[in-house]
Parts: sequence; C-alpha cells; structure tokens
Amino acid sequence: MATKGTPPVSGVTGYAAQNEERRALYLSYIEYCNAHDFKGMESFYTSPINVNDEPWAPSKVTAQFKPLIAAFPHWHWEIRHLTIEGDYIALHLRVTGTHRGTFQGIEATGCRMTTSQFTLYHVVDGKFADVWDLVDTDSVIKQIEQGKAVL
Repeated sequence: MATKGTPPVSGVTGYAAQNEERRALYLSYIEYCNAHDFKGMESFYTSPINVNDEPWAPSKVTAQFKPLIAAFPHWHWEIRHLTIEGDYIALHLRVTGTHRGTFQGIEATGCRMTTSQFTLYHVVDGKFADVWDLVDTDSVIKQIEQGKAVL
C-alpha cells in the first residue's frame, strides 16, 4: 500500500532523514489500520512486539482490533499530533466510528462517537518493537450509552 501525500526522503540526511523515515513508516502503517488490513498491520511489528510492556505475537495485537471493528465498522484514526524523537514516535489521534455492533455488552445504537488516543511507538530496525497505548474507552461507552437512551 503506497503512502499518500508523503514526499520522498531523498536529499535529506542524518537526523532529519531518520525522522522522515519514521514519519513515512507511521503514515504507511495508519493506512493499513484505517483499511482494517490486519495482515498488513502485522508486517509493521517485530515478533514479539511489547504492548504496554508485555510481549505479544503480532497476531495477538491485530486480534484485539477485530471485535472493535465488528462493533464500529468505520473505526478511523486521524492524526492530530505526531512527534518523533530518535527511535520513538508519539501520537495524539482522534478516533471516530459508528456503533453498529455489540461493544462491551452494549448492543448497536447507531451512535457516532469520537474519542482520543495517545500512543508511543519504539522503532527498531524499521519495525514497531514496543507500543504503549491509551484510548479513552470511558468516553466511547458514555457516548454510546447516551445514544442508547435516545433510541
């Protein structure tokens, strides 16, 4: 999958080139995420990848997204802030979706939700080796419960 809108890195050297490579890596990855291409996503992870300090197989990482995507088929990540420092990529994301399936015991409401996500990646040899992630799940539940009350 080609990265849309990412300029070539040629002509950039040293630290700036490394930052551009990290940026291009993440922009390519987020395309796979938003396409819900789980196998493609797995290709960006080391094996194992440490998720919140626990080693996981790449397939376990993507397996956690499957029920989420079943509940919110149009789940979409939008980059609000992306910062790169050495081998680390820090992100603030806006996440949107429409509640079309059961999520945490709550039947589909058709409610559109928006929440925030903060993620820090550690890149080793061009792959994500560590990830620390925080999604405001309470906000998602609150929004879909309010949508349920309206039905």
